[in-house]
Amino acid sequence: MHCWPWGLLLTAGVLSAALSVRQPAPSDPCHDEGGAPRSCVPGLVNAALGRQVLASSTCGRPATGACDASDPRRAHPAALLTSAEGTASPLCWRSDLLPHAPLNVTLTVALGKAFELVFLSLRFCSAPPASVALLKSQDHGHSWAPLGFFSSHCALDYGRLPAPAHGPAGPGPEALCFPAPQAQPDGGGLLAFSVQDGSPAGLDLDSSPVLQDWVTATDIRVVLTRPATLTDTTVSYSYSATELQVGGRCKCNGHASRCLLDTQGHLICDCQHGTEGPDCGRCKPFYCDRPWQRATARESHACLACSCNSHARRCRFNMELYRLSGRRSGGVCLNCRHNTAGRHCHYCREGFYRDPGHALSDRRACRACDCHPVGAAGKTCNQTTGQCPCKDGVTGLTCNRCAPGFQQSRSPVAPCVKTPIPGPTEESSPVEPQDCDSHCRPPRGSYRISLKKFCRKDYAVQVVVGARGEARGAWTRFPVAVLAVFRSGEERARRGSSALWVPTQDATCGCPHLLPGRRYLLLGDGPGAAVGGSGGRGPGLSASRGSLVLPWRDAWTRRLRRLQRRDRQGRCRAA
Repeated sequence: MHCWPWGLLLTAGVLSAALSVRQPAPSDPCHDEGGAPRSCVPGLVNAALGRQVLASSTCGRPATGACDASDPRRAHPAALLTSAEGTASPLCWRSDLLPHAPLNVTLTVALGKAFELVFLSLRFCSAPPASVALLKSQDHGHSWAPLGFFSSHCALDYGRLPAPAHGPAGPGPEALCFPAPQAQPDGGGLLAFSVQDGSPAGLDLDSSPVLQDWVTATDIRVVLTRPATLTDTTVSYSYSATELQVGGRCKCNGHASRCLLDTQGHLICDCQHGTEGPDCGRCKPFYCDRPWQRATARESHACLACSCNSHARRCRFNMELYRLSGRRSGGVCLNCRHNTAGRHCHYCREGFYRDPGHALSDRRACRACDCHPVGAAGKTCNQTTGQCPCKDGVTGLTCNRCAPGFQQSRSPVAPCVKTPIPGPTEESSPVEPQDCDSHCRPPRGSYRISLKKFCRKDYAVQVVVGARGEARGAWTRFPVAVLAVFRSGEERARRGSSALWVPTQDATCGCPHLLPGRRYLLLGDGPGAAVGGSGGRGPGLSASRGSLVLPWRDAWTRRLRRLQRRDRQGRCRAA
C-alpha cells in the first residue's frame, strides 16, 4: 500500500464514491492550534468538471440521421463529457460514424493548472472500445507521456506485455497495459484507472520526487484506438461516452488547502507558509531565510522571513551561510535603513552607535556619534558606548570639554593644555638670584623681525606650551604643539605635537620664561626638527643660548608670511 497524504486507496468500485467523501476540515488546515505551520493539501475534486473537452471527432458535423449539432435533442457535443448534469443528461458524446471516420479518436481536457492525480474514469454509453490509451501532459499540452493502456491485445496494440499482478517490476512508476473495459448488461462499460496501479508499492509521495512527477498533470488525453469489433466492415460504429472524471488534488506542494481563481480567471493555489506561485513552488520575496521545499507530513518546510529587525525590505539567500549555520539561516538583508548595517541590520553603521533607550527594531535604535570637530581625534565613536576618541586633555562622550587639570587653548591641534603650575620662587630656586642676573642676558634692541634676522635663523615656528617643564639632567623638556612653520630648517620642522628642550640653567632662571597655554615665536639656531645629543636631550626643538623665544604677537603673522615667501624666492641666500 502506498503512503498517500490523502489517505485513500482507490479501486475501480470506489472511484466515483471518493469524490463525494467530505471530511470535516479544521479551521485552519495549514496551521495547528498553536499557529505553527503544518502540511496541508486541497480537497479531492473532479478536476475535469466543467472544463472544455476537445474531441477529434464529433457526430453531427455535418448532420446525419442520428446526429445534428443544431438540434439539442440530437446534439452530441464533447461538452457532455464534463457537464455538471452528468448521467442526468439524456445524451452522450458520440464520435462520427466508423469505419468511414478514422479509428483513432482523441478526447483532450485542460485542467487549468497542475494537479496531483488520484484516478481517471470514463463511462461509455455504447460497447466500450477494445483498446484505449491514457496520456498526460505536464506543460499544458506541449508534450505528452503515457499513464496507462487498456487493451485485449496489449502486444498487438501497444507492443507491451499485460500488467503484472503486483504492479511494476522496476523501482519507479511506469505506464502498464491493463485489460480492456468489459461491456455491462446495459450495453455500456466503465474505464477506471488509479495512478497507484502504475507505481510500485512502498513509495512515499512526500519523499519520492519520482512519484510526485508521476502523479502531476496539467492536461489529460484519452485516445480511443480500436472499436469493440471490426469483423463486419459494413456495420457502422461510433464511440459514445459520458462522465469523464479526473480525480485529483490541486497541486500546491503541501502549502495550501484550496485553489482559487485569480483576477485573470486562472486557477492558482491559495498559498500559505510564506510561499507563492501557481503551485506554491517558490518563496515570497523577503521569505528567503532558507531554501524552498515541499511540505511533508513530518515537516512543513515553511519559507521563513529574513531577520532584518524591521530595517530592510529586501534580502537574498546565501547557500554558504546557510550551510555554516547548520542549515538554519541563510538570509542576507539588503539596503539596511535607519543607519543600521550587517547581515541582519543588527548593528549601527560607521558614525553611529547603539542607543540603549530604544529597541533594536526601533527606527531610532542608532544615534549619530556627533563627535566634536576640534576635541575629537576622529568622527567614528564606539558603537556600543558612543564614546568618541578624544585628543590629549579632552574628555566627554563627544570630546566637548577639557579634562580636570587641563584648560582650553586657542590651538585646534591641542585644544586643551595642562593648567599652569607656579614655578619656583626666589626662596626655593636652586639657583641664586645673583647667578641668574649674570646668567640671563636678555636680547637687546627692537623685537622687529627683519629679513636679515629671519634668514640668520635655521628655523622659525609658532608654538604653544602644553605644560610646565620637566628637568632631565642638563636639559628641561617642555611639551609643545607646533602651530605654524615659517622656516623649517634642515631637518624639516612640522606642525603637531613636539618637545622644546631648554638648558636647565636657562629654564630655572626663567630665560626664556615659558608659561603653559601661552604662544611663542621660536627662532632657533642649528637643526630644529630633531635635536639629539648627550645630557638627556631627546627629539624635538631646542632653545639654546643662540635662539630667540619671544611671546607671540598676532601682528607678526603677516610679516612672517612675507618673509617666508622671500625665503622661497631665494632672498635669504642673497642676504
